[in-house]
Amino acid sequence: MSKISLHIIYTDGGARGNPGPAGIGYVIYDQDRKIVVEGKKYIGEATNNQAEYTAVLEAMRAVKKITTGELTFYMDSELVMSQLSQKYKIKNLELRKLFVQIWNESQSFKKVTYHHIPREQNKLADSLVNQAIDVAQKN
Repeated sequence: MSKISLHIIYTDGGARGNPGPAGIGYVIYDQDRKIVVEGKKYIGEATNNQAEYTAVLEAMRAVKKITTGELTFYMDSELVMSQLSQKYKIKNLELRKLFVQIWNESQSFKKVTYHHIPREQNKLADSLVNQAIDVAQKN
């Protein structure tokens, strides 16, 4: 395990069509803002919100191999950020299932916080989403 106690994570998920072919992307930085891990994955047919949740879940699983310290997530979906922060209720059954998985994973960490950022500040994670979908659609 890393001695670094804070990791900053940018996540994004998207679907072409809603639902449609979907992908996720995440970038994990250490406390010095150095990239530790980048991840992308095609997740098949999903909604934009399902992809956003899946990105957080996959990033959390990836960072768990590095640390159990504090995590700060940044995402451009205000809805998902508000639901994960428990400011908004989650009415969709599929999103509730993903929320429970994220909640369970989050118990492994000292602290987890979620923040909304403008899309322009999330370009790397967004490009990973598009790469994942592009590769899958070419095959």
